[in-house]
Amino acid sequence: MKTNPGRFFEDFRLGETIRHATPRTVTAGDVALYTALYGPRFAVQSSDAFAAAFGYARAPLDDLLVFHVVFGKTVPDISLNAVANLGYAEGRFLRPVYPGETLNAVSEVIGLKESSNRQTGVVYVRSTGYDPQGEAVLSYCRWVLVRKRDPEARIEVEAVPNLAKAVAPEELAAGLPPLDGRAYDLGLAGSPYRLGDYAAGERIDHVDGMTVEEAEHQIATRLFQNTAKVHFDGFAAKDTRFGKRLIYGGHVISLARGLSFNGLGNAFSIAGINAGRHVAPLFSGDTVYAWSEVLAVADLPGRRDVGALRLRTIATKNQPCAAHPDRAGDGTDPAVILDLDYWALMPR
Repeated sequence: MKTNPGRFFEDFRLGETIRHATPRTVTAGDVALYTALYGPRFAVQSSDAFAAAFGYARAPLDDLLVFHVVFGKTVPDISLNAVANLGYAEGRFLRPVYPGETLNAVSEVIGLKESSNRQTGVVYVRSTGYDPQGEAVLSYCRWVLVRKRDPEARIEVEAVPNLAKAVAPEELAAGLPPLDGRAYDLGLAGSPYRLGDYAAGERIDHVDGMTVEEAEHQIATRLFQNTAKVHFDGFAAKDTRFGKRLIYGGHVISLARGLSFNGLGNAFSIAGINAGRHVAPLFSGDTVYAWSEVLAVADLPGRRDVGALRLRTIATKNQPCAAHPDRAGDGTDPAVILDLDYWALMPR
């Protein structure tokens, strides 16, 4: 059999290392398509001149474009037979990546837990993106619910990893170049607010909404070479409990990040992902809205140019966020589709 049916839960082994195909050179064309799909307007990633004046070599890739490309490498080996991607932790963006660089990915299986129904199991992996010289540019953990091929199959060892609740500020931005906050032009950036203008507990409604079209989410997922069946095979999806294709969860993350510019326009880079979960599925035709809460304002050891905001961004479908939808009784508001806790860098 020369085709790849994907791994099922019982095919994983605790501690194994998986080297993923295919290396990907990320170009200015990818940047343009990413911008067309999500509309991010952060000046550092939009302008070579702006980025160079601030201290970068030139405009780096959007951090989430790097994340999606690395994530996409892992899908054929980790989540081709996934039911759902469940969550993230311990994400660190280790250095800026520029157009023209090549990325590849390696994952380590750090946890396995069979579901009580014996039909599926949760696979925990730590995935790392590398450049061709072997330097890590991104590392993160995720856990995914994967189907079993045989409900009676057993795995040798089960374990659930103990993951950090948050990335510590001193672990952020180690590869960030020295930056000149005085050269950061607030007018060109599109927002007058610096780090000191935000306070823990503040809530920001990002106001705008973006409706997802069928072609857009499939183009986006193909852009990242993500081959998960649940996003593409409409014929097979008719027999699932939803009866249609699911939108890639990373698509929601990038939409929320793009929408967050309105209120967080100078949060120019994502430095770490503390925790995240896809609360509910999104489908084509739904409209995404977002709001954010400032969880903390942090200094970065040895840096006087930038600091970090710890943000919790909530994305909803078909419900504007002026009321900051979150909890509803003992559960989550049914409109909520994403709950993401992350660190973003901001000039002082």
